[in-house]
Amino acid sequence: KATVSVLNWGPEGAVVWGSRVAKMGFNVRKVPEGKLGRSEPVPWLFGNPDNERGNPAWTHENWLQSRFHFAFAEYRNPRNAGFGCLRVMNDDLVQPQRGFGAHPHRDMEIATYVVDGRLTHKDSMGTEETLTRGAIQFMTAGTGVEHQEHNLSPSDPLRFVQIWIAPRRRGLPPNYGSAAGAAAARAGRWAHLVSDVDNAAAATPIKLNQDVNISVAELSGDAAPLPLVVAPGRMAYLLCVEGAARVCGADGEVALAQHDAAEVIDAAALTVAGPCHVLLVEMQYEAGSGRTDL
Repeated sequence: KATVSVLNWGPEGAVVWGSRVAKMGFNVRKVPEGKLGRSEPVPWLFGNPDNERGNPAWTHENWLQSRFHFAFAEYRNPRNAGFGCLRVMNDDLVQPQRGFGAHPHRDMEIATYVVDGRLTHKDSMGTEETLTRGAIQFMTAGTGVEHQEHNLSPSDPLRFVQIWIAPRRRGLPPNYGSAAGAAAARAGRWAHLVSDVDNAAAATPIKLNQDVNISVAELSGDAAPLPLVVAPGRMAYLLCVEGAARVCGADGEVALAQHDAAEVIDAAALTVAGPCHVLLVEMQYEAGSGRTDL
């Protein structure tokens, strides 16, 4: 056993707030991109016109290319149904002047992180705005909300990561909010974007109705490795958004390429090295979590 510093993901980066005694191991399991679900739905399914073959602004032949980290839509996998309170993580690439027409949600906390491009959101609560790289939005679907998401740019694709978190209770009033993400805030350190609405000590721009934290960081190749410490009784899911990340611990190392992910189950003292852009979802430990098909 060793005394381990536990990190509080604050707006100024990872800050030591205390220590606990725990048995630390290399509790990391790689989820390679090849194990993700894939989806390229037909355009009309979400109210889009036909694909534009030969359009030089398009970077993919279909209007949408989705990577599903957990069972979703036509990707049915009972051995990969979620990770703790994390139910959905979809990595979506949307081509110019395409998007998701109006559709409903309820009883889910939905956070969307913009990787590249411009995401235009409109919902039944009267919200309409456009978000750019590094921004995050949230929606408490609660008793029911309808929204639409589009890439209105005529020339640039849009990439975003949408995360669904199971709320601690159903029937909440619908809510929406967003925050722009400054590049400096995530350069070489963790930018804590999302925390629990019941955690008054965490000064994050977004609050969700669940014991969950979402942080992002961008590391250059010569940046110092970034500490990643998961406390006893907690676990995390790490996505390599861009670049190539090395997740290192005293007992092992995992290399992640773009679109790869890693499950960190229970206590772990790690570092993350780049060059990479990573997104971390940290939550309460839930026994039996993690894929059983790796």
